[in-house]
Amino acid sequence: MKIELRNPNVVMKLSRLGSFHQSKLSFLRSFLNEFKDWEYKRDLFDLDDEGFGSAVYSFKKKDRIYSLVCFANKISDDERSDRVIATKWDAAFTLYDGSPAREDIERLKNEVPKQEVGRLSYKELTLSRANKSVRVFDHVVNNLSEGKQPDLDLLSSVGYLYRTTAVYGSGKFGLADRFRIKNREEINGPFRLEMMLVYLVRQFTFDQVNHVAKCKNPTKAVSLDKRICKNLGIGNSTGLGMAPFIVNHPTLLNNWILAREIALKKIREIKQVKSQDSLLFKNSLKKSLVNITSWNTESTYQQKKIKDLLKDVQKVIKFTENDFNFNEEYPFNKIYLWLEQNSCEECTEYVVSIMMEPFDDIIKPLIHQMSSDEDRYFNIPTSRKVNELKNILEDKYSEVLNIDFDKKENNQKFWFISKNKEEPRLADRYIEQGSELEQPLAIARDIKRLYERIKSLNKDVSIAEFLINNSDLRHVVRRAFIIEKFPYSEIQDNTISEKIIPIDMLRLKLSFFGALKFDPRSDKWLRICMFQGAPLPTDLKNYDDQWVYNLDQ
Repeated sequence: MKIELRNPNVVMKLSRLGSFHQSKLSFLRSFLNEFKDWEYKRDLFDLDDEGFGSAVYSFKKKDRIYSLVCFANKISDDERSDRVIATKWDAAFTLYDGSPAREDIERLKNEVPKQEVGRLSYKELTLSRANKSVRVFDHVVNNLSEGKQPDLDLLSSVGYLYRTTAVYGSGKFGLADRFRIKNREEINGPFRLEMMLVYLVRQFTFDQVNHVAKCKNPTKAVSLDKRICKNLGIGNSTGLGMAPFIVNHPTLLNNWILAREIALKKIREIKQVKSQDSLLFKNSLKKSLVNITSWNTESTYQQKKIKDLLKDVQKVIKFTENDFNFNEEYPFNKIYLWLEQNSCEECTEYVVSIMMEPFDDIIKPLIHQMSSDEDRYFNIPTSRKVNELKNILEDKYSEVLNIDFDKKENNQKFWFISKNKEEPRLADRYIEQGSELEQPLAIARDIKRLYERIKSLNKDVSIAEFLINNSDLRHVVRRAFIIEKFPYSEIQDNTISEKIIPIDMLRLKLSFFGALKFDPRSDKWLRICMFQGAPLPTDLKNYDDQWVYNLDQ
């Protein structure tokens, strides 16, 4: 049976994209799988009694070494901020290409804690900073120093000791440009180095809390139980800065979504499913309830989504256990069709992710198709005709062309860069000032403008001739020729609508990173947890790819 890829007009709606969850395609999971046989080592741990100082961790295989260089800094409570405009953090990190010498560490000690204001070299690959969850960190230290393990309920409610506030790469602030490393086989997948940095930072947080507790009470202190460490991750605060990435990297977005859609298509096309594969799917589905039922948030919006998700996943479990026979032909296709009829979007996409668990043979080849050499696709074919462009718009943006942007509610918002905060922001066009500084992120509106200008032109007018008098639409002309080849490259929704929920854009990207437990703090920023439940570096050689579904309550 031949299954068609899902229609981009369905998949690329923000409500659907904002319902995506981690899967075997997610970058942190594929990173751990690829680095499980590398040699892990803590090369330096030079912290004082309060936990301030330097540390170095490394992964090594043959002649290749990647080293995380950590600097723990003393700051006051009023200096601690997760905003991008912060200038001090509890810890700062860089991933170094090779093994840093003492003089390298001294150089980095002067630059890495400065973050954006510092300057790095081509030997540094990624840069990050993080702040403690002070309440949790101090609680863990105090308990360990008294010979006790910390309160599991408190740890479960937060999920981490530290949260990162940014991870930079690809040439920023003097870091190595992508072209220097892009051909390295071991980091061929997307965001490999960023995932490595965050994973090693997680281990540093455990080592630091154990060290401070031991220094506080050398005779009585105990180390944090390894099972507790395993169920802690690294937090992250993510705001609207991530939203433009989705719009500005269309071919990369396409490759992420396309990999997921091809995986779903191939799984639905399996005629006979092996009993061990159906059993793994059903077990993963049931085990995933731990993640849902321990998902804490104060957001009423997210609480409703969690409640609906839990209810629908329980219905899916009942259906697959009692009302369904996996010995039937094309069982996963039947499950998918049932989901579309009987569950919310969030549950449908949640189960789609879990469907991938048994099928390494389908997933692994797709992982290395998720990067993109984007520069190849950004030249406009100026010799083509406006009639061809018109046909592309009608075919690929059919629903966008139906939006009436003369209606106030469809043109309500505008994106801009805050001068004070240096971050993307979303404002109300009819209430707030600054719309003249609007960023080109209203793709749906601009596509509609493009269509209105070309629909009555002579069909033989070239794109070059059109752009001479319409250079303000060059950015969407380029996008139209990209979507011609990359069907999932565009959000098929209005990003300036009155009803837009910006965190849908954030959730989309974070799901591919591998985030768990999205915690919206408004409709514009959220907190997440990464690597929660992942094996510790010392346990990677016995890597179990089912760790996501083996979380303790």
